[in-house]
Amino acid sequence: MAVDSRPRLSPEEYLALERAAETKSDYLDGEMIAMTGASLRHNDIVTNLVLAIGNQLRGGSCRVYSSDLRVLVSVTGLYTYPDIVVVCGEPILTDKHFDTLTNPTVLIEVLSPSTAAYDRGTKLEHYRSLESLRECLFVSQDQPKVEQYIRQEDRKKWLLTEVTELTASVVMPSIGCQVAMSEIYVGS
Repeated sequence: MAVDSRPRLSPEEYLALERAAETKSDYLDGEMIAMTGASLRHNDIVTNLVLAIGNQLRGGSCRVYSSDLRVLVSVTGLYTYPDIVVVCGEPILTDKHFDTLTNPTVLIEVLSPSTAAYDRGTKLEHYRSLESLRECLFVSQDQPKVEQYIRQEDRKKWLLTEVTELTASVVMPSIGCQVAMSEIYVGS
């Protein structure tokens, strides 16, 4: 049996390195996981969603953030950068740096070919352990398709809905928003 001899980083070491780095990395189980750059299409979709959701949330108790806000899944120790984060109420941040959120209400990932399996699998598993999380969306950048997981009343079950028609809308009940698929994919 091979023994992994790579040095393990503590969360504090990761955060110190990450805050000084020019590129972003996730962190799990002592390892930094480099993030790849996003395509133009990916960025168009993220921008469309941030604008559409942000306009609907303006003046309310929820706020939308793009991928520069790190999220900590406290139960599992995953530090990650979702493409879009919505937090309702007072944001709970881990320390005086104000850059790591622990109470997202909605998380949205725009799927890239290189990260789709990780996002839908491992990351979703971690996300589902967030007590505050009510919805998680995975948005395809290659075709009109949004996979939406909504936490159910018993808090243990999640309902999966897929939206694939450009004439349809994605309804996010936890934040009172509705975004037309045509708006998500405009210009992409």
